[in-house]
Amino acid sequence: MAKTGDRARPAAEPALSALDFALDRGSPVPLYHQLAQQLEAAIQRGVLAPGNLLGNEVDLSVRLGLSRPTVRQAIQSLVDKGLLVRRRGVGTQVVHSRVRRPLELSSLYDDLEAAGQGPATLVVRHETVPASPGTAAALGLAEGEEVVLLERLRSTHGQPVALLCNYLPPGLLELDDDRLEATGLYRMMRSAGITLHSARQTVGARSATAQEAARLGEREGAALLTMERTAYDDTGRPVEFGTHIYRASRYSFDFQLLVRP
Repeated sequence: MAKTGDRARPAAEPALSALDFALDRGSPVPLYHQLAQQLEAAIQRGVLAPGNLLGNEVDLSVRLGLSRPTVRQAIQSLVDKGLLVRRRGVGTQVVHSRVRRPLELSSLYDDLEAAGQGPATLVVRHETVPASPGTAAALGLAEGEEVVLLERLRSTHGQPVALLCNYLPPGLLELDDDRLEATGLYRMMRSAGITLHSARQTVGARSATAQEAARLGEREGAALLTMERTAYDDTGRPVEFGTHIYRASRYSFDFQLLVRP
């Protein structure tokens, strides 16, 4: 029979003990930063999964031969990034890996799936509505003409990441809520023979409203990333206008910048 103290030890400790930390004490990179980078990489790879416990700072400092303040600083940097959380009576726990998405014409569902993030979708709204002036202009329709409105909540590891609002021209493709919750919209478009070619996209930021915060599991006024996109097929026809919001604590865009010759 296991002792109470043994049961209190995190079941995920073998995952942490299996990690091979390579700390270069002669490097100009601070030790806390080296440790934080390697822990973050393990979280991104899924070696440390959501719910895993790291143990206490004393055990970690003894095991790694580091001072307790160094370990504390490394852990705090990942707490600040939203990758770890300190829970009273539990210890330091992995929350999730932050979603990093390339800024290109791709589906959030496909990007999450490719990163092993286990995407899940809940259809919040699926109905036909009159096009607002902005939606009509984006889709090349008359103001008030009917468009299909999709509103979906996208999650990973059981945590909301984004609220996606998409407007589609009427009759573009057959849409089924079960399929929308099982796969991505762009994947459904490709299956219907629609070839996505290009998009116009704007990225911004703002604070969450009370309703948005409730849906995304954030506090009112929390930072949100916003994205507005109009996607075109290979004939130049606009096939989707999207206005999306993302939790800044869980999500970021990656840019590759090139020097103009």
